[in-house]
Amino acid sequence: MDLKDKDLLSVQEVRNLLKEAKAASEKLAEMDQNQIDRIVKAISEAGTAHATELAKLANEETGFGRWQDKVIKNLFASQVVYEAVKKQKTIGILHEDRERQVWDIGVPVGVIAGIVPSTNPTSTVIYKAMIALKGGNAIVFSPHPGAKKCILRTVEVIAEAAVRAGCPRGAISSISIPTMPATQELMKHENTSLILATGGGAMVKSAYSSGTPAIGVGAGNGPAFIDKSADVHMAVKRILDSKTFDNGTICASEQSIIVEKCMEQPVAEELKRQGAFLLNEEDTKKLGQFILRANGTMNPMIVGKSVAQIAEYAGLSNIPSGTRVLVGRETSVGEGAPYSREKLAPILGFYVEENTENVLRRSIEILHMEGAGHTFSIHAEDESLIKRFALAVPASRILVNTPGALGGIGATTGLFPALTLGCGAVGGSSTSNNIGPLDVINIKRVGFGTKELEEIRREAGSVPEPSGACALGTDAAFVQSIVERIMREIG
Repeated sequence: MDLKDKDLLSVQEVRNLLKEAKAASEKLAEMDQNQIDRIVKAISEAGTAHATELAKLANEETGFGRWQDKVIKNLFASQVVYEAVKKQKTIGILHEDRERQVWDIGVPVGVIAGIVPSTNPTSTVIYKAMIALKGGNAIVFSPHPGAKKCILRTVEVIAEAAVRAGCPRGAISSISIPTMPATQELMKHENTSLILATGGGAMVKSAYSSGTPAIGVGAGNGPAFIDKSADVHMAVKRILDSKTFDNGTICASEQSIIVEKCMEQPVAEELKRQGAFLLNEEDTKKLGQFILRANGTMNPMIVGKSVAQIAEYAGLSNIPSGTRVLVGRETSVGEGAPYSREKLAPILGFYVEENTENVLRRSIEILHMEGAGHTFSIHAEDESLIKRFALAVPASRILVNTPGALGGIGATTGLFPALTLGCGAVGGSSTSNNIGPLDVINIKRVGFGTKELEEIRREAGSVPEPSGACALGTDAAFVQSIVERIMREIG
């Protein structure tokens, strides 16, 4: 039969890829840690060697961000993630607790479905392939249609390198006809063991409702608080460095700045000195109407675009050349407050509150409206204040004195380096971790007997120790006496 329908072709392709991936996963499950590590090293080296090529390809195809920054993201996925995982034990006996007499044994989950966004396409493929294979798993990618070409090229590069290092063919593959039916088939198929979902909210919800175990990430909408104890120059520098990195396409990047009233002027002046442009009331409203679409979702026309492009699209005519970030003042949170929402672009909201208590309330309000469980940034030297906010805000990553985008993924902090950032239960995610190899394996526990039943009874103390038929008779008499007493009380 000659198939012509695109959806049918894509579904059949997924089934073929999953069949090959399943067979490959069974071969991977027989490999030892050294064999797996050779494959992971090959992925790292291939990603490094092709970092610039893939970055330029992604920028050209999607129109998002800056290819120079995408090189850094590719190298982060290829090198920084590799350095973090290369010595991890993921296969066989991971740990022996001789005191408790318990062993931990790492077991691959099997086949992983890797959902890839258009904002970070090539780096996400390198990263997800690396952590999947480190766990001894196969992975089949579902590319965003808007980034298909660069994703397929990335898969080709790392898959061939992996095969040369001993990886079975079919262990790293991608759908070449991306359709929604294909992605649904990938997520729901019996050969798929786990879903790693990075993308829009609808896609993540679909992953969780597929019936297959899933690790998904929620929207990022992290506020950044600049306290009066902060080095204002460095705080603004870090925020602008973060917000301009790849034109704001990393979801951990700051989405708004919050300050106390007493800090409004020094922060505003520093923002201007470092290249931000504070919009007047008219332009704030005009850009705000462009940030969101009529259905309340982020306008894709702003995603990853430069300030000049955004200004042109939104009809802003007075933006100085060289402006790094557009800043709009905001006073509320919600559907009708566009600057309170996630903006994967060089745009920031600016809130001014009376005191730190109000700053905390506003931060919590913003995160609960969108971005719950993701990331919160604070710039301060007052450790007691940092602890207070860290304990209270509903975020999985509390970043202190660091650029949000790079701090959240673990590039400028000691957090585990990752491009999939869990949001925990508060954000509708199954984990709050920066996702690594240990999140994509199962861990079996071997427990050796350390006590007998008699010991447990003796430790319980007050529980009578039965001994044969005599004890049974005693227990029966005791039960009968309880029954008779209850009957007297109710009769």
